[in-house]
Amino acid sequence: MRIRNLNIHEFETFVSKNDLGNYYQTYEYACLMKENGYDYEFIGLVNEYDTVLGASLILIKKLTKHLKYGYAPKGFVLDYFNKELVKEFTNRVISYYQKKLTFIKINPEIAISEINAKTKEKIYNQNMEIKNILLDLGYEKLKDNLYFESQIPKYNGVVHLRNFSIENLEKNTRNKIKRGNSKGLFFEISDYRGIDILYNFIKRKKSKNALYYKKYYRTFKNTNNVDVVLVGIDTNDFLIQSKNSYEKELEHNSLLAKCLTKEQNEKNINKKMNSDRTLLSYKNDILNAQTIAKIGQRIYIAGALVIKYKNRISIAISGYDIKYKRFNPNYYLHYQIFNYYKKYFEFADINGLTGDFSSENPYKGLNTFKLGFKPKIYEFIGEYDLILNHSTYKRLLKNGKLAKVFNKNNIKKKRNTNS
Repeated sequence: MRIRNLNIHEFETFVSKNDLGNYYQTYEYACLMKENGYDYEFIGLVNEYDTVLGASLILIKKLTKHLKYGYAPKGFVLDYFNKELVKEFTNRVISYYQKKLTFIKINPEIAISEINAKTKEKIYNQNMEIKNILLDLGYEKLKDNLYFESQIPKYNGVVHLRNFSIENLEKNTRNKIKRGNSKGLFFEISDYRGIDILYNFIKRKKSKNALYYKKYYRTFKNTNNVDVVLVGIDTNDFLIQSKNSYEKELEHNSLLAKCLTKEQNEKNINKKMNSDRTLLSYKNDILNAQTIAKIGQRIYIAGALVIKYKNRISIAISGYDIKYKRFNPNYYLHYQIFNYYKKYFEFADINGLTGDFSSENPYKGLNTFKLGFKPKIYEFIGEYDLILNHSTYKRLLKNGKLAKVFNKNNIKKKRNTNS
């Protein structure tokens, strides 16, 4: 067996048929990362008949003036339960890259546990054996993180779209979605022009500029594997719904007032007070609708970039205008995404949770938001470094170079991640 470069067709044919195939292991993602300072190669382990048995996109970037490292995003793509195959792939990769790279970082998309949504207990599966296989072959296991310190979140939620229904969601989530429906919110699939709108909602979360997301869109749009989705307010609809709700509640309030004159008890008083508050809320909605109508009939307040690959969608990034937080745009956005794509796909990747489910978690709001959609919660195997030059790797660890390179983006991520 040997490692050789694969052409795009060979690589994508193999990856698309493998259970571990994902959009990070695609030509489109390689092109995107090329725009961001990486070189790339597609490699494959082939047998004597030139049949591909394992493959990976390898992103290559400089660590220092003379040193480079490799990164196989959500790779390598092969049968990890076949220890001999993993051993052969590993040894051949070492021989192939030993003179070119210091190490190769991998984070395969292998779930080692499912987390009980109520008890938060981890239920481990047979994939735990793969950890031992990798360690036995000399892979360096990196620190497990509860938050977002790694290149890709270690914990993730997956929504099963075929069974998705608003009735199955958490009560608080259902209520926020329904309130969005009552405030004239709409959902649409946009085009390239929607990137500029989306960027206004996500620029506080990432250090990337608008050009990065335009390249992101263009790259994946070549194969129709990306959508820009937006949520906005139809101010005319918002005003009409607010007036109708106000008039309906006003009628209800009048009846409660009559009941109260006949019988002044605690129950009737509370009902009247609740109706008064509701009436005031609808009145404020009318005033708000009239005010924002001056801006325009349709105002965009949230959006997301959705990647489509195989039988799954992934929310690459999403955001909303905090000025309109009371409209619950993020809840409405995610609900509409899941509801729209369930016609075409089986699963939705909601782009990361933390492994800390305590009340002290600084990301508690983010977890609560995502868990409201009742996803399956998975813990993945984590990050490993395949070290190709041990002495250089140790030196980079000791002088802090690796920490500086791989932690700087994660520090920004931690500061800017929110629900």
